[in-house]
This record gives sequence, C-alpha cells and structure tokens, in this order.
Amino acid sequence: MDKRFLFGLTLSELQGVVKSLGMPAFAAKQIASWLYQKKIGSIDEMSNLSLKHRELLKEEYEIGLHEPVEAMRSVDGTIKYLYQVNGNHFVEAVYIPDDERATLCVSSQVGCKMNCKFCMTGKQGFSANLTAGDILNQIHSLPEKEELTNIVFMGMGEPLDNIDEVLKAIEVMTSSYGYGWSPKRITVSTSGLKKSFRRFIDESDCHLAVSLHSPLSAQRAELMPAERAFSLLEIVDILREYDFSKQRRLSFEYIVFKGVNDSLVYAKELLKLLRGIDCRINLIRFHAIPGVALEGADMETMTAFRDYLTSHGLFTTIRASRGEDIFAACGMLSTAKQEGLK
Repeated sequence: MDKRFLFGLTLSELQGVVKSLGMPAFAAKQIASWLYQKKIGSIDEMSNLSLKHRELLKEEYEIGLHEPVEAMRSVDGTIKYLYQVNGNHFVEAVYIPDDERATLCVSSQVGCKMNCKFCMTGKQGFSANLTAGDILNQIHSLPEKEELTNIVFMGMGEPLDNIDEVLKAIEVMTSSYGYGWSPKRITVSTSGLKKSFRRFIDESDCHLAVSLHSPLSAQRAELMPAERAFSLLEIVDILREYDFSKQRRLSFEYIVFKGVNDSLVYAKELLKLLRGIDCRINLIRFHAIPGVALEGADMETMTAFRDYLTSHGLFTTIRASRGEDIFAACGMLSTAKQEGLK
C-alpha cells in the first residue's frame, strides 16, 4: 500500500490525521512544527511524539519531501531547479537573487491548459495539478530557502485552475503553524479564470498579478484563448469592486510585442481600461520561443511606452529579464522533454 504524504497538509487536515490514529489533539501542532518549521527527513525525527505514535504514523504516512533532481545556473545568477512530482511528472521553479531580494518563481501545474501564444508551458499542454505539498516542496527543498524574501506563482500552470491546492499552500506559508510569512511576500499571477477569480480575492490577502498583454479584447483573445471564456472587461469590472490600496498590490503583466501592442495607441487604451483602479503595470520583454513568430519590442519603445503611462498617472515599470540563457525567463518554462512530449 502506498503511503500518504504529511507534507502539504494544513493544520485542520493534520488534526484529522491524529484523530483517526487515536493520537492526542495537540500532536497535530507538534507535527506541523516538524514539517514546516524544521527540516526533517523522516517521522522518526519527530522526537516529541511518543515512539508508539511515530510507529502509528509510519504505518500510513511518510514526510513526502523531494530534493530537486537538476539545477541549471544562468550567467546572471538565476538558478532553475527541476523537481519530480507525482511519481513521473516534472516541474520547474526559478530562484532569482537580486541584491537584498531573493524571489522564487513556483509552479502550480505540470504544463498548462491556457495555451497562451507566447508561452512554452502552454505549448506543452496540461498533464496534472500539483498538490499543496508539491507546491510547498519547491520552497522547502530549495537549497537557498533561508535567503527567500518573495514567492511568485508565475511558474508553470495557471494557479487559479488549481485553486484548492494553491490556497492550501498559501495557508501553510502564511499561518503561524507553518512558515508564518506575510501575505505581502506572495504574488499570484493569473490569466483570469471565472470560476475561481473572485474566490481567490476573497480568500487570500496575497498580491494579485493579472496577465493582460493587450487592452483590446479581440487581440487579447488571439494571444490568450482564456479571454473568450472570461473577458478582460469582466475581470476589470470585478476588480473595481475591491480596494487594493491597503492590504495588497494589484498589478497587470504586459508583454510588449514588436508591432503588435507596443504603440502609444495601446498605451492610451490601457489608460481608458484601468482608469480609477489602484494598480501598476509591469512591462515584460518577450523572449522568443520555438515555433512562434512574435518578436519583442526594443528597449527604446518599451521605455517610451512606460514613460507615457507613468506621466498620465499609471505607475509602470519595466521588469528586468533574468535567466534567458537557461530558458528560465518569463514564458520559457517547459518540462515537455522530461514528460516525453514533442
């Protein structure tokens, strides 16, 4: 019989585990402490549990932590880690050190269903959802874990298409029984998914980043098929109902494509679309991927685009590109090779 994993369980789930095994209720917090506040490799190391209770746990459970199976290092210091999940699947996570900040870009799915035109993960297709344990393992087993200042759900997959496990992982990250991090250290990026968009905003205080890439619905649909199911206008209407000025940051991700969405005409449309919303725009350089004819705009064009938006009251930044030489930059993550896909 395959054993179940303890790592990734919330406190309420651990309470269910100890109850089912006839252990005292307080053992759930003890287990949580071992799982999330210390780095252990086996149940035997949980020394404040009695030998009897450790044996009971071992009959049905194991820890469930897995070290990365591969690491690729960029000339700019970025490191891309490969993790094996669910037995025979793989995901990538990207560690980005930057002066006093150190960010980890985590994955939430193996592949992705969204099939955005500019993204290698989407070209790979969808294979599986990650569990909360799979998501947290990318953090907990990271060699540089103690250096981390920020987590971004901008790796493989659409986080809101795996909302239950993503929210469980965030609970562990932000709860006192888990990592105890502020939600302001965590950003979740989404292309927009109608069934879980509002739920994420209501149930989480983490920062939200919406993949925009065009202010025009028809053009966005060409770049991002998800637009047809949940339009940009619907997304913006929902966002207008919330106050993002205090508890969290709202940003819009905008990849700038040469000759597609890089003229000031689009900047003006962005101003119209987002008028009255407390937000920022992150401009991202497009990184060429195989089989896609799109090109990235030059820095002069991106700078002019940024300056126009900022001068008209919409705070805009140009995100530094990191890890392109190891295919770790935005839109370049893929485990198609490991998955046996073409």
